[in-house]
Order: sequence, then C-alpha cells, then structure tokens
Amino acid sequence: MVSSYLRRFYISFATNILDVPPRLLAFLLFLILLCVPLGKLSGYILTILVLANINALFATSWDLLVGRSGQISLGHALFFGIGAYSTALFSHYFGLPIWATLLLSIPFGVLAALLVGFPSLRVKGPYLALVTLAFPLILVRLFFLDIPGVINIKNIMGAEFGISGLPSFLPVPPYTPYQRGITEYYISLLLLCVCAVALYKIARSKTGIIFVSILDDELASKASGINTTRYKLMAFTISAFFASLVGGFYAHFMRGASTSTLLFGSPTAPGSFMVVIMTIFGGIGTIYGPIVGAYVLTLLPTFLREIIVLVGKSANLTLAIEEWTAIIYIIIAVVFVVAWSRGIGTSIVEKLNELKEIEEIRKDKKKGKKRR
Repeated sequence: MVSSYLRRFYISFATNILDVPPRLLAFLLFLILLCVPLGKLSGYILTILVLANINALFATSWDLLVGRSGQISLGHALFFGIGAYSTALFSHYFGLPIWATLLLSIPFGVLAALLVGFPSLRVKGPYLALVTLAFPLILVRLFFLDIPGVINIKNIMGAEFGISGLPSFLPVPPYTPYQRGITEYYISLLLLCVCAVALYKIARSKTGIIFVSILDDELASKASGINTTRYKLMAFTISAFFASLVGGFYAHFMRGASTSTLLFGSPTAPGSFMVVIMTIFGGIGTIYGPIVGAYVLTLLPTFLREIIVLVGKSANLTLAIEEWTAIIYIIIAVVFVVAWSRGIGTSIVEKLNELKEIEEIRKDKKKGKKRR
C-alpha cells in the first residue's frame, strides 16, 4: 500500500514538476535556498539573503503588473513604502503585535493602488510611467509637511530619520543574533514561496489570461467585451497587495521605516528603479525570472567585495573597495544583459526546454529501433 502511494506521488511529481521547466527551476532554487543556512553562515550573509528574499518578492509583485498586464509603473516603491510606514505606525504608536501590523498594512497599500490607479490609467506608455513615478516623490514631500498650529506630519513620520525601534521577529536576548538571523531568513523564504505560488496561480488563472490579452492587444480585448479599465485596476491592487505586505516585513526586519523605502533603491534597499532592473535582468513576465534576477543582483556586490578584499590582501594593494565593486558590478550586469537579453531565468528555462526536447527525440528514436 505504501509503495502504491509512493508510486502515485512520484508520477504526480514527475508530471507536474520535473516535466515543466519553469516549475523544475523553481523547485531546484527552493531546495538550494532551503539548505543554504546549514553552512553556518555569518550574520551579515544571512542579512543579505533575507534582503534577497525581500527583493525577490517585491520584484515579482512588479512583474505581475508590468510583465503580465503591461502597465508600466516606475513608482512601485509607493506601495512598498506605504506598507513599511503603516506597519511602523501601528507598531510604534499603538503597540500592536507583528502579525497584526503586517495584516493591517495591506489595506493601506491596496487603497493607495486604487487612488493611484484611477487617475493614472487615463494615460498609457511612458506617460503612465511618469505619472506613477510622481506619486512616491509627492508622498515623501508630504511626510516633511509641518504647518504650525495646524498639522505636523513631519514629527509623526520622523522626518528624514523615519520611525525606528520596531520589534524584531525574534528578540535578542534571550535568543542569539544567529538564531534571530536564521528565523528571519526562513520566515522571509516562507513568505516568498507562498506569495510567489499565489502570484503564479493568478498569472495562470482566467484573470491572468485577461491581463496578457490586455498586454498583447488592448483594443481587441475591449472589442471582446472585456472591461480593460477594471482589470488594469485589478492588476494594480493585486500588485500593491504583495508589495505592501513585503514592505511591512521589511520594516520589522530593519527595525524601522524611512523615506528611503519610497525612493529608487539599491541592491540592499528596495526601490522603484532597482525592482525594474532586477525584473528585466531575470526575465520579465515570467514570475520566476524576477526571483532569479533579485538573488543575483543582491548577492553579487557582497561576493565581489569579498573577492576584491582578498585580491588586495594577497597582492599587498590598497584598493578602493566600494568603487571597484561598483565598476565590476556594472560590467558583469551589462555582460549578462547582452548575453541573455531575455533575462537569466528565461534563458535557463529555454535551455531546460531544449534539453527536454532532445531527450524526447532520443526516446522516440529508441522506440523506433525497438519496433524494427
């Protein structure tokens, strides 16, 4: 009986995972990420890995909006920042537990998506990108608003320093920093996996197919009776749902929220421009591509920095570490984009598809020989 269950499980696993290259890539990536902390990594490396998980989920949420429905947004950090700030406000001023602040951050992100979506969707293409880019910049200025005797938002939001002192997922003491790092890593990995699967299911659903039809030919979609404005607004809200959730997680992970969460970003600080680079680098419109791109671009500076330090020590040279890291980082990124113009993730999946086709051809040849 046990053997029959194992056989069914293997057949199901082979059919649904091993024979589908994107799912196989996701499964292999998940196994690698699951085993990474077993190597007794330093606290710094664990921090970078958590940031990679955060970047991956943030990039995947942007990919659903742009890669699937074609709504070019350069202000996606707005939803991330609102999630971070709303979480920080509920935690700092009301003392709510972490899980409650994370859940309460989502409605604010969705509401922001509706407020941004209604006026923004009146324009298209580069004009839409410019309009969405303006909103986070406006919000940053509002956070510094101080009208004496009327309202002092600057004091509430903490001005340029933001809101700090938020509780962590695992307090130190009684736990050690390493235990906290491991816990935060696995929580972020679980959050990434659950949300990535949810986004993948949405992309493969009827709603996701309509998103793609709007991306391919909006006029034909309208002619087919599809309310394109409704579905474009839905893409905004779904994307904002996940962006605000990961923004709330980022606030607790960093123990605070500042205006940097609303701006352009860097490999270790999510932002509007960095999420675009990561998604295109990994493969836009694929869901799995942004995850690959986020991991490569987040981890690459750390490894380059370590290599440059080792080279400097072995050759007795005094190198400008940050400058050389930035230069080599940009060169490698450009080479990758030129070599794999459709993204690293997309290129890997295409290669897996080619290998699968070659294997099927070999099997067909063997069957033909046996018949003879």
